[in-house]
Amino acid sequence: MKHFLILVSIITFISCGSTKVAYDYDEQIDFTQYKTYNFMTDMDSGLSQLDLNRLLDATEAVLQSKGFTKSITPDLLINIIADQYEDVQRNSVGVGIGGGSYGGGVSVGAGFPLGGNKNHQTITLDLVDAQKDILVWQAVSDSNIAINTNPQDRVSYFTKIANKIFDEFPPGE
Repeated sequence: MKHFLILVSIITFISCGSTKVAYDYDEQIDFTQYKTYNFMTDMDSGLSQLDLNRLLDATEAVLQSKGFTKSITPDLLINIIADQYEDVQRNSVGVGIGGGSYGGGVSVGAGFPLGGNKNHQTITLDLVDAQKDILVWQAVSDSNIAINTNPQDRVSYFTKIANKIFDEFPPGE
C-alpha cells in the first residue's frame, strides 16, 4: 500500500509538470499602480467548492508574496474559469501477419493503442481593473490532471498552478 501511495504521488507530481501557460495583457497599462486585489463575487469557476478554495488560497499566497494586499476596495478583481476535457490518444502500434505466393495472399492486421486518454484542465485567470471595469491581464493554463487524488495532492496541484500562472506577473518584472 505504501508503494502505491508513493506511485500516486509521483504520477501527480509528473502530471503537473506539463503545465503550459499563455499570457496576454494590455501593454498600455502601468501595472505598478496596482497594489490591492479581491475576487469577483459572482465568479462561476466551474471548479468544485473545495478545489476553488484551494486555488483561491494558492492565488492569495502568490499575490501576497509579490506584495499585493487583499482589500474590500481593490485595484484588481480576479475572475477564475476552469474547464476539464479528455484528450483521446490516437497513437497506436500496428501488427500484421501476411503471406502469399504467386499472386495470392492473406494478411491479418491489428492496431494496439499506446497509452491511455489523458485528462486536462484549463484554468483562465482574468485580472480586471476594478475602477475602469476592463480586462488588463489574463493567463490561461493547460495541464494534465489526475482525477482521483487525495486532498493534499490537490492542494499541491493548485499551488503549483497558481505559481506557474503568476510567474510572469506583473509584466515587465
